[in-house]
Amino acid sequence: MASNRPGNARGGSIARVVGASLIGTTVEWYDFFLYGSAAALVFNQLFFPEADPLTGTLLAFTTYAIGFLARPLGGLVFGHFGDRVGRKKLLVVSLLMMGGATCAMGLLPTYAAVGALAPILLTLLRLVQGFALGGEWGGAVLIVSEHGDDRRRGLWASWPQCGAPGGNLLATAVLAVLAATQSDEEFLAWGWRVPFLLSGVLVVIGLWIRIAVSESPVFLDAQRKAERRSEHVPVVAVFRDHWRQVLITIGSRMAENVSYYVLTAFILVYVTGPLELPKSVGLNAVLIGSALHFVTIPLWGALSDRVGRKPVYLFGAVAMAVWGFAFFALLDTRSPWVIVLATSVGLLLHGAMYGPQAAFFAEQFATRVRYTGLSVGGQLSSIAAGALAPIIAVALLQSFGSTVAVSVYVLAMCALTVAAVLVARETAGSSLHDDATEEQAAVPR
Repeated sequence: MASNRPGNARGGSIARVVGASLIGTTVEWYDFFLYGSAAALVFNQLFFPEADPLTGTLLAFTTYAIGFLARPLGGLVFGHFGDRVGRKKLLVVSLLMMGGATCAMGLLPTYAAVGALAPILLTLLRLVQGFALGGEWGGAVLIVSEHGDDRRRGLWASWPQCGAPGGNLLATAVLAVLAATQSDEEFLAWGWRVPFLLSGVLVVIGLWIRIAVSESPVFLDAQRKAERRSEHVPVVAVFRDHWRQVLITIGSRMAENVSYYVLTAFILVYVTGPLELPKSVGLNAVLIGSALHFVTIPLWGALSDRVGRKPVYLFGAVAMAVWGFAFFALLDTRSPWVIVLATSVGLLLHGAMYGPQAAFFAEQFATRVRYTGLSVGGQLSSIAAGALAPIIAVALLQSFGSTVAVSVYVLAMCALTVAAVLVARETAGSSLHDDATEEQAAVPR
């Protein structure tokens, strides 16, 4: 039964919290996605120049994947302290770590200057990025979820999700402008550094807004209760009492993660490689698709408040399984506008999973372990899904010489997500306060 406890849901307050979370996640995802775009376009030449083009790209995506390996550790560490000391403090730390690592990438020497040290330094900074992002996502969606009211949580919690397309939009836009105004030689020589250094300015803006946000009232309520009783270490409690929810979270993210990185990262490899089109074609498609994605994610979140999280999420997974085949057929036309259409529709369907995801996952866990459970489940799936998706896609294309294998891969991940969502309980309208959450978790619906 839905709770009427509104938390701190007055219009001005929730608007500030949503704005702070959205800007912060946009900056962090800008940093993270910028690396993915650079890996597809220039890192193979700058840091792995002795490999053939496709192998160099594969190596660049391997360093890209290493960032995902650090995300569960970041989720575990940030989740532990976020469940103990609060969401807000950890969000500030994650933003500083991510921004610092990204700015440092813009100052890195290339392979031509220092040899093998260059990719080693790149990999270390990528690990810092992954660690920071592992803690960012859970905290950002939770501080909004726990400030907002129960009836409109899907809408409010979907706004931090917009940080992903917002960051991708910003990163792709900067790269597209540079690609349009610079020659390939200039871009390789110094132009690629500009977007990484720009991160420093964005971090300052994000910190200024994020520091002004108040701590989650739901967390403060749970913290007061915890002072009166003995509490287990959050990660122990998660795997002892919430292992089912962790598995649901992992399975539910598989299709969402894999499809997103095929649509936004692998497309750049496919367009500039086998299709032999200018990189601007792929960048423009991702740019326009990300704008549509940004606008429609809150609509999917709001729809999940009305019809439930599960129906909306299931629609996205089933539709993506079909679109995985249509997507490459449309890319093969080599028409720039058809490629834009293919990417935009794909990201629109992806939003049906991504929009309700934050509220859906937050509602699975009790407050005292919510940051840990959400982060660990979400980030473990990022290794199996997001980290490996571009690598598997490139390897499948290299092995079979056809994108059909990539489409089948997307289909298999969608089937896994459908199974996970079907066994989950419907959570729309439920309370996030510990007593109500634990009571609801005990009764499958």
